[in-house]
Amino acid sequence: MSESDPPCGRDELAAHFGNIDIYLFDQLLRGRITSQMRVLDAGCGSGRNSHYLIRCGAEVFGIDAGPDEIREIQALAARLAPALPAENFAVGRLTELPYPDSHFGAVVCSAVLHFARDESEFERMVAEMWRVLGAGGLFFARLASTIGIEDRAQRLQGRTHRLPDGSDRFLVDEEYLLRMTSALGGSLVDPLKTTNVQNLRAMTTWVVAKRRASGGR
Repeated sequence: MSESDPPCGRDELAAHFGNIDIYLFDQLLRGRITSQMRVLDAGCGSGRNSHYLIRCGAEVFGIDAGPDEIREIQALAARLAPALPAENFAVGRLTELPYPDSHFGAVVCSAVLHFARDESEFERMVAEMWRVLGAGGLFFARLASTIGIEDRAQRLQGRTHRLPDGSDRFLVDEEYLLRMTSALGGSLVDPLKTTNVQNLRAMTTWVVAKRRASGGR
């Protein structure tokens, strides 16, 4: 198999795409997130969702609370794209992003927001990611919800629930996400899509476009 051949087997696919979230992969297939963009992976971990974009030459940034995870994604970037600065990947909190306003063409936040302690922290994280997203940009989030398992999630306090799988998570619902979308001034790119994992948990994909200013190009 030459370098120019497309990936075909499991190992080749993993080497090319990493362990990318399949719902994020769908956004790539639709051309909504491209290698020409500056992309923030918010809560990047060790680079699961950044692998392909780094490999393809996107200007990727990542932030995560875990120093070990940041070292791993820096090592991944050094191997896949040596010209990408290690400083693009930093330890930090989503409630205080160290980037200027409108800095990114896309912000990806997969399996992170449901670790919020309460609505205040959740909304601060979303507001910060929205702040650094440029006009016309795409916000992609995948997070736990009560959608489809309303009678199985045990409310503990506020929006924190105990899921049937035994974990405690901050859970959103359709009304809350639609209200958040409206408050941000964004528009849904896709309808909310929820995967019910055998009634143990539900994961919702929330994809929002940041509108361009009136009269903007």
